[in-house]
Amino acid sequence: MARKHYLVTGMSCEHCAASIREEISEVPGVSEVDVNVAAGSVTVDGTDLDDTLLRAAIVEAGYEVAATAAV
Repeated sequence: MARKHYLVTGMSCEHCAASIREEISEVPGVSEVDVNVAAGSVTVDGTDLDDTLLRAAIVEAGYEVAATAAV
């Protein structure tokens, strides 16, 4: 199981979190997505996670990835 953590700018409500969860959930290998609007963070758990696809999913939801950190 792998875990990736992203700092995301522009989130302000639960609708923002739901949009990000929906897009990331479609990425192959994702088993769980945790979005913390207050902290501006997204944590993704799964297998063989593709950083490029995860970042693209966040952008597709309408937000920017400010930073990436391995957790």
